[in-house]
Amino acid sequence: MNTIKIPWAKPVFFDKEKKYVLDALASTWISGGPYVERFEKDFKTAIQSPFCVTTSNGTTALFLAMIALGIGQGDEIIMPGFSFVAPANMAITLGARPIFVDVDPKTWCLDPAQLEAAVTRRTKAVCAVHMYGNVCDMKAITQICRKHRLLLIEDTAESMFSRYDGRYAGTFSDAGIFSFQATKTLTMGEGGCIALKDKRLFEKMTVIRNHGMNRKRFYWHTQIGHNFRLTNLQAAVGCAQLERADRILNDRKRVYKTYQKFLSAIPGIALQEFESQVQPIVWAVALKIDPRVFPSRDRLMARMLKKGIETRPGFYPFATMPVYRKYTDKRLTVSLETGARVLSLPSFPQLKEEEIAQVCSTLASLKK
Repeated sequence: MNTIKIPWAKPVFFDKEKKYVLDALASTWISGGPYVERFEKDFKTAIQSPFCVTTSNGTTALFLAMIALGIGQGDEIIMPGFSFVAPANMAITLGARPIFVDVDPKTWCLDPAQLEAAVTRRTKAVCAVHMYGNVCDMKAITQICRKHRLLLIEDTAESMFSRYDGRYAGTFSDAGIFSFQATKTLTMGEGGCIALKDKRLFEKMTVIRNHGMNRKRFYWHTQIGHNFRLTNLQAAVGCAQLERADRILNDRKRVYKTYQKFLSAIPGIALQEFESQVQPIVWAVALKIDPRVFPSRDRLMARMLKKGIETRPGFYPFATMPVYRKYTDKRLTVSLETGARVLSLPSFPQLKEEEIAQVCSTLASLKK
């Protein structure tokens, strides 16, 4: 067994998480309750969104958004060929078809040119996935969606509090999805959220997430629903995290800036690039390995682990996984290359400069 000295991720907690959870326990409101309502109110204020609906996790947030937007059998949803699988899984579950398009080779986000070329008469929506703290080209993507009258979903699980032209990621679309899973910028262990502009859509989502039940009349169901509710205990942790958001964000900026300093001296790696309009809060420091300088990405990860440093691979492109092959009708060369060569380094807010230096010196020592 390898002894991990520097893990890939570690949640950061302060003084209020335990206090608020104990308060929620003492109140006996452990399912829904005041902390859920407080978190929804405070989070929508923090990201400057008119409405906010919490859910049990980021994946159910995606699922709820797709249901409420009317995505279903036979619809096509365009999304990147390099990303986490949740948007594709939820589309397939609803009988829709994910249409994978290539990503930009520098930002690793959905390429607007590839997006527009993929629009057909069956296309109903676009899911723009913001990668590792980056933000997609939302100006181009929103223009394309308006032109073709398409719904737009933002998967902002990895880019909470990142901005594009001064606006928060997740607030450009019909539904902006957030995740509070254990490794995310703010965490509740699990938990999700949807940012919205439309009041009617907000009200529809609050009913669907609670079994389709009218909130004013117990056990009277006005539509088919699900249980996507966030617990009061999770929300208590989230409220405490949100109170310390400025500190968490400043620490993440410090971690990324420190990595930039050390990684700039190492040949054979390329950091993810951010366009000038993007003000990122980097969730995971990710880089692309040059195979002429380093061993294969997976071999490099194994060697890093032997030295006590945990890393993660880039997301496997959909075209490489047999379960998704029937949904991929062409090879997306940038997605395939990016998925094979991307490595993400430990990026949690408590990382010290000497630990970042150790990660980078270890990486440099493993060149061919």
